[in-house]
Amino acid sequence: MKYLLIAFFGFVQLSTVYAQLSVSVDIQNKSKVINDGAATAVVKGGTVPYKFHWSNQSTPLTSETSTGLTEGSTHTLVVTDASGTKAETRFEIPATSADEKINSFFVPIVDAIGTFIMYDIFAALQLYDPIITDSNGTVLTHANGDPKMMRIPFVVIWLIFGAVYFTIKMRFINFREFGHAIQLIRGKYDDPAHAGEVSHFQALTAALSGTVGLGNIAGVAIAISIGGPGATFWIILAGLLGMASKFTEVTLGVKYRKIDENGVVSGGPMYYLSEGLKRKNLGKLGKVLAVLFAFLVIGGSFGGGNMFQANQAFAQFAVQFRDIIPGIEGYGAVFGIILAALTGIVIVGGIKSIARVTDKLVPIMAILYVGTALIIIGMHIEFAGEAVRLIFDGAFNAAAVKGGFIGIMIVGFQRAAFSNEAGVGSASIAHSAVKTEKPVSEGIVALLEPFIDTVIICTITALVLIFTGFYDPAVAAGKSGAELTSVAFESIFPWFTWLLTVAIFLFAFSTMISWSYYGLNGFRYLFERFFKYKKITKNMYLSTFVYYVFFLSFIVVGSSSSLGAVVDFSDFMILSMAFPNILGLLILAPEVKQDLKAYKNEIKALKKQTKQKEI
Repeated sequence: MKYLLIAFFGFVQLSTVYAQLSVSVDIQNKSKVINDGAATAVVKGGTVPYKFHWSNQSTPLTSETSTGLTEGSTHTLVVTDASGTKAETRFEIPATSADEKINSFFVPIVDAIGTFIMYDIFAALQLYDPIITDSNGTVLTHANGDPKMMRIPFVVIWLIFGAVYFTIKMRFINFREFGHAIQLIRGKYDDPAHAGEVSHFQALTAALSGTVGLGNIAGVAIAISIGGPGATFWIILAGLLGMASKFTEVTLGVKYRKIDENGVVSGGPMYYLSEGLKRKNLGKLGKVLAVLFAFLVIGGSFGGGNMFQANQAFAQFAVQFRDIIPGIEGYGAVFGIILAALTGIVIVGGIKSIARVTDKLVPIMAILYVGTALIIIGMHIEFAGEAVRLIFDGAFNAAAVKGGFIGIMIVGFQRAAFSNEAGVGSASIAHSAVKTEKPVSEGIVALLEPFIDTVIICTITALVLIFTGFYDPAVAAGKSGAELTSVAFESIFPWFTWLLTVAIFLFAFSTMISWSYYGLNGFRYLFERFFKYKKITKNMYLSTFVYYVFFLSFIVVGSSSSLGAVVDFSDFMILSMAFPNILGLLILAPEVKQDLKAYKNEIKALKKQTKQKEI
């Protein structure tokens, strides 16, 4: 009997151990490309059926395998059996290739920066519920069961706050001085004797070439696919408000610029933050903000202003020519070398050379892309009334499934802010090179930049998506970004992919040459003194040469590598530029308002003198 009892309890204990739920994973690194890791659940014990909650939100609860995992990052899997018992495991897919190791290095950095600049202060203060529901109040979820959340990023609120404040502070200069801006770029008030390197028109096109790009093609499509046609209204409004931010930062950029003995201009936020705040007895704060901005603009120039552009240009090129040139995907480095050579030929001549190229490229890009879009809109003009109705209904009567009124507004403002960079401060570097002794005049010219980039080009892209019906998720069929814009155009013009390839190349090229100038100014501000102002040629500093070597090398890296967290890191650096920049602009805004008043008085006096001479 004694042995029977021992055997019985031993059997019960063994059965309990056997029935206990446990989980492990078999991992697989499929290739050297980033974000293609996979893991398969190995479950023992418990009661079937199981539910698999992967940290990867795109993996369904019923799937034993999760794909598209980032190498070098920690992932989780929670398995729940039929009785509700849970078992959890954490795992990591080893990063083996150089791309994977670089990406895994930047992932935690990106997450940390993103936590700050994308922080939702309104949700933290419980001013709204970020969980998205449908019209019946049912919580919407991702494939893995996580609830879908709406986010109001802090950086977007910061940019909106700045745009609204400067619009009011400058008494709606966005609208009052629009006509005068047109007069200025036509050269009505130009004086060749003024200090500087480029004309008003060339400064505008140089700055536009840095903002008009993939954001106008892909960014708008993302906004429409998420927020529907209503996002268009908020994109337009954001563009109009952003005009005041551009005016403020560009006016200060020209006012505090430095011109060396060769007539070479250095300007931008680094100079008005340090010098301008110094005049307000805030010299230490100004120096810290200037150095921070300089580091951020250098990082942005290497990533979002360089590697990402080269990568996307080659990706589109490879897709278009893969049937003609087998194995073209492996020639990224060759493409990068050619693109670097073309870029180097332009940028080595400085802002004058850049402006001579951009004042031709920007109009060509406008004719190619905007012209085609306007033809499509004209072909569907009978639906204009319906399109307007969709935009306004979507903007103010958005369904809860899209986050409601606030959700659509944030989507529109976010895409517009990321596209025109108003408040980021980058464009003030290009505008600083203008030939003028009146800083306010160039600030007024800069009003046109968000108008052209956002109010015109972004809106035209949105209208094409609306007119062709691709704003509807059922028609879009899961497509988003540049792919969605491409199929919308192709539905009318099958040959559009070739035009898009040319457009993306021109957008990428123009963005790179402009951002090379932005990054160079940040680099020289920080490191020129360490190179002791040495020159290798009559017109080129050693620091300039060193920066160009790095910049052109990154073009080759971007064309031949898989980009992930590296570019996310750079994009966050570009967005982070708004924090030191707008803080400085808020402090210096009263000074700009006084300069604007003085400038207007001068223009009135000049007009009066002209009339008297005519009499």
